[in-house]
Amino acid sequence: SSSSSGDSGAPSSTLPGAGAPAAALPADPARCWSSSSGRERSRPRPMATQQQQQEEQGKEDEVAALRAIYSGDFHLLCQSESEGITFQIYDVCNNVPLKVTFQLSPGYPFCLPDITISSDQLSRKQCSDLKGDLLRYAETFLSHPMVYELMAWLQQNVQNSLNQPAEEGDKQQHQTSAEDGIWTALLHLDHMRAKGKYVKSIEKWTSDLRLAGRLMFMGKLILILLQGERKDIKDYLVVQKTTKVDVDSSGKRCKEKMISVLCEERLQAGQRRLTNFAVKEFASECELHKEFEALGLSDLYDKFVHF
Repeated sequence: SSSSSGDSGAPSSTLPGAGAPAAALPADPARCWSSSSGRERSRPRPMATQQQQQEEQGKEDEVAALRAIYSGDFHLLCQSESEGITFQIYDVCNNVPLKVTFQLSPGYPFCLPDITISSDQLSRKQCSDLKGDLLRYAETFLSHPMVYELMAWLQQNVQNSLNQPAEEGDKQQHQTSAEDGIWTALLHLDHMRAKGKYVKSIEKWTSDLRLAGRLMFMGKLILILLQGERKDIKDYLVVQKTTKVDVDSSGKRCKEKMISVLCEERLQAGQRRLTNFAVKEFASECELHKEFEALGLSDLYDKFVHF
């Protein structure tokens, strides 16, 4: 027999064990060849462009810097790919306490953030005017991180809003707001499919917004009792309705569309002021009723809790 070591010809172009030349690889760069199956398969699509990754990283770096600067006065409310990042900063600007909520959409900083300003020392109109001025200033920072610059602008300009005369209706609103004190809200949820994640989200939101209360389960009944400043309760409702916190029947993440506000009222004499937020399960209607009695909220139970 002849030895292959003496062959001087070109290397064989056939696959091992095959008598025909190997098939040419497909020219389409979006496809690749599986030698094991002999079939084409699609390349995985890129998850995100390098620019998108850099923009997202820049946004996260900005939020991390703000958290370090404002420490305990910075509260992250929610974060998701579809909704962006929402957080609240508490700051005292020229002796005026302000709560400023920023929502950075996925398009930020190439679009302006959504901003909400509230203060016990400013009327509704003054807060609205201050927000309008702040957004006009924000336009000069488009395509650049801007939140810290906007907070610095507030430090310098909030006094101008105080110097503007408030309309009679705003004065009355301001006086009412200053006297609001602590409010109690009772909410009803139709269901929770992703219960564990949902409960953790509620605990985080109430902690960030300094709200006390109870998350109560009894059979299929789900109630949320909140106590705190009325503005914080309203902020809670916004976060719960705009965050994909649960899943639908097909397992797809979804926003809460079946929450109802049963009541919202100022804390009354004889009603207990709560100091923490707790999750409780009740085995019977009687146990649930006793919880409301212990909180001095029997009237709420009688009026709004139905089976």
